[in-house]
Order: sequence, then C-alpha cells, then structure tokens
Amino acid sequence: MSKGKLGEKISQFKIVEELKAKGLYAYFRPIQSKQDTEVKIDGRRVLMFGSNSYLGLTTDTRIIKAAQDALEKYGTGCAGSRFLNGTLDIHVELEEKLSAYVGKEAAILFSTGFQSNLGPLSCLMGRNDYILLDERDHASIIDGSRLSFAKVIKYAHNNMDDLRAKLSRLPEDSAKLICTDGIFSMEGDIVNLPELTAIANEFDAAVMVDDAHSLGVIGEKGAGTASHFGLNNDVDLIMGTFSKSLASLGGFVAGDADVIDFLKHNARSVMFSASMTPASVASTLKALEIIQTEPEHIERLWKNTAYAKAQLLDHGFDLGATESPILPIFIRSNEKTFWVTKMLQDDGVFVNPVVSPAVPAEESLIRFSLMATHTYDQIDEAIEKMVKVFKQAEVETLI
Repeated sequence: MSKGKLGEKISQFKIVEELKAKGLYAYFRPIQSKQDTEVKIDGRRVLMFGSNSYLGLTTDTRIIKAAQDALEKYGTGCAGSRFLNGTLDIHVELEEKLSAYVGKEAAILFSTGFQSNLGPLSCLMGRNDYILLDERDHASIIDGSRLSFAKVIKYAHNNMDDLRAKLSRLPEDSAKLICTDGIFSMEGDIVNLPELTAIANEFDAAVMVDDAHSLGVIGEKGAGTASHFGLNNDVDLIMGTFSKSLASLGGFVAGDADVIDFLKHNARSVMFSASMTPASVASTLKALEIIQTEPEHIERLWKNTAYAKAQLLDHGFDLGATESPILPIFIRSNEKTFWVTKMLQDDGVFVNPVVSPAVPAEESLIRFSLMATHTYDQIDEAIEKMVKVFKQAEVETLI
C-alpha cells in the first residue's frame, strides 16, 4: 500500500474497481491464439475487429519463417543499444529500405513506435522554439513534446484555419515544428496534408507526420500519407510503426540524412534503449517486401472497408468522418460503450471501447477496424450482432 499523499491519490482511483463490479471491465483481455481475424478468448471463438493488423500479416508463414531464421542466426536479443553494441547488419538494411520506401534520404530505427515519437520531439526543438500539435494527436506525440523544452501549442482537430491563426501569432525568427497523425487512430480521418504543408511553407515551419496507421494503408504501395498526397518533399520527417501493417514491433523516423544523423546522436530513446530484436527486424523486412510486391493485400483491405462501411451506414450507425479502415462507431455514452463492448464479446465479437478521458464522454465510441483477411461473412456476422446489441443498449442512432 502506498503511503501519504501518493496513497491518497491511488485510493481515489476507483474506475477499474467499479467497472469490474458491474462486469464491464474491457481491458487487458487475454487472447489464447494468434492475432488473426478470429481469436480464442476463454476457450471460445471470437471475431477480431479490434486489431491494428490491417493487412493481416501477423500470421503469414513467410514472416514467421523470417523471424525464426533470424533467431537462429542472431539469437534472441542484441544486449545493448544501437548507439553501442546493438547494431546488426539487418538494422542497417531495414533503415535503408524504409527510407527508400517513404522517399527520404535516411532513417533510424526505434524499439517501439512510442519511442519513435518520443525521441525526435524531445530533442529537436529548444527553449525558444514551438511545437504545434493537432488536439487529437497520439499520446506518444504529446509525451514527446512534453519532454522538449519547446513551447507546445495545440490547434483544433484538422482545422487549418486554427493552425494558421496560431502560427501567425508566433515570432517570425523562432523555429516551428508541426506534428500530426496521418490517419488519426480513433477518428479514422486523414490529415488535410495539402493545406497543412502550404501553411507550413508560408510560416517557415517544419512538418512531421506520424504514419503509424497509414503505412500499408494509403499511398503508393502503402507508403503513407505524404505519398498519398504526393507531398514527400513537403514533409520533413515521417514516423512509422511496425506493430500494425508491418506485423512486428518497433518503429522508425525518416528524413534528410543530416537530421537523422542528429537523432542518432541526440535522441535518448535511441541512445539509451535496447535495440530492436533480430526477430522483430527480420519480420519487418519480410512484411515490407510483401507489401511492396503484393498489392492485393491493400486492395482487399479497402474492399473490406468499403463493404463494412456501406453496411454499417445502411443500418444507421454513426461513423463520424472516417476515411480509413478505422471505423469509429459512436455511442456517446461511457457506460453504454462499456456495456456494448462486453455484450459483443459475450456474443463473439471483439471491439475496443474508447471513452473519456481519451475522448469527451459525448464522443465515446467503439473502434471497429478492418483487416485485409476478414471475409464478408465475418463482417456480416459482426454487424448483425452489433445491430442487436446496439438496439438492446438503446443507442439512439439505431432505436
């Protein structure tokens, strides 16, 4: 038991206890199988519509074989940071292939996607500089900015007028960095990158795009948001993760060679963190090869997205402004969101609840995400069950 004021603070954290008492706790659910379109929970078959494996490659036997081969050759870990003893030849190979993929001069790997935002944002900008964030940016962007000595300013979600207004009030001679998600992880909409980069050029601001949910989804051969809009030269830094379409774990930042060299020697989440495991690197290399040579995976993802979106809208679900395989289904009540999540799992459908403080209570939702490997029959089954549960919960859009 924690003592003093810390103990008081911990004792006031009641939400988990309350949700468990109601049978509505929906986090840390143990899965007993591979991350596929169907998983096993408590020994039961459950349709998985809460995964970020957009291309369904986590079970691809070629990727599994690549990881196994790397384990045999390199062992289970690198026993150090990239900065010192933890750089393997396959780390360098992956960096070269990633930078070419997203159209940049160089790239640096990080051990997780979270660290990929933490490192650059915490070290690139100084005391007299400014970082401008979309209010719906990922938590790793927010935390990386907090670690910086720069002043952090948020602008309204995807609102370019607000971004322009806030930039216009900053000193002309200050360094400015705009950091935004490419595809927003909860809302599913895409950043207005053409207007954002035009504003950035007007105010001499650098641009960093978090492509965690964009790689393997949009752009030429899935190369991300800048590629999608044809704006590679207008985006200074491209960040991406491997835990989604690339079926592994880790992340990277790509940009001009001199910027990447600076990050290699200043970003603490590179210098003082153990490097990506050999199996993770090999998995990512193979997944990247598959994405670039087999366009049918992305094509199937978008066919599934169009099919599911049309069905959901026909049934009267509120999907907000999504433009991606992330389909936010708004419930607009925290309690109902937890209840719907629990009832759907009991009925064999896994979705993720998104409630306050992650979003305002009136914007609470379940996050329904598509994979290329879902079948139409699986989508139909999930939607049929959602219609039933939403009506039981008396969610207004379906009453």
